[in-house]
Amino acid sequence: MGKAIQLLVGLGNPGKQYQSTRHNAGECLVSTFAQQHQLELREESKFQGKFGQFTLDQKNIKLLLPTTYMNRSGISIKKTAQFYKIPVDQILVVHDELDLAPGIIRFKSGGGHGGHNGLKDIINQFGQDRNFQRLRIGIGHPGKSSEVLNFVLKTPSESEQHLIEQAIEAGLKHLEQLLSGAFESAMNSLHRFSAN
Repeated sequence: MGKAIQLLVGLGNPGKQYQSTRHNAGECLVSTFAQQHQLELREESKFQGKFGQFTLDQKNIKLLLPTTYMNRSGISIKKTAQFYKIPVDQILVVHDELDLAPGIIRFKSGGGHGGHNGLKDIINQFGQDRNFQRLRIGIGHPGKSSEVLNFVLKTPSESEQHLIEQAIEAGLKHLEQLLSGAFESAMNSLHRFSAN
């Protein structure tokens, strides 16, 4: 068992024009989770994000959707973590992942940023302590690094969207397990899942 999660973060860009893009897969999962728990995430200026909290198994969990744009996500997360004195390893960041195909979702503890601008900024903000937890939603890769920016800011095809939605659904089924700190059992189950 790992330590229970205190802060759940969904990465994305603010604004309706980005809502259904590949880059907002993380925000989509966390927003859906909030809706399932009848939790309204409200704009909180001191955290530069949409924020809410709820109780799971008698533990208080904070939810955050940074509204700083993806490449400044770390600012919002750090402000929230510092305010509530949340250790880095008790933060779970849900994000899109180029290195995984649509229909795949994986859990990872710590690591580098893999070129993801949101993760890059989180690591920059927290310095050497990069041991936050990640839930990675596969969106596939365009094939060329020069096409990545355009790719992540576009809406996926209908077939890809369906696969991404299935992966998000699988993530939602295991999210409470992850929040409780049961990383290994959730990870084993998620690693067997593939919508392809």
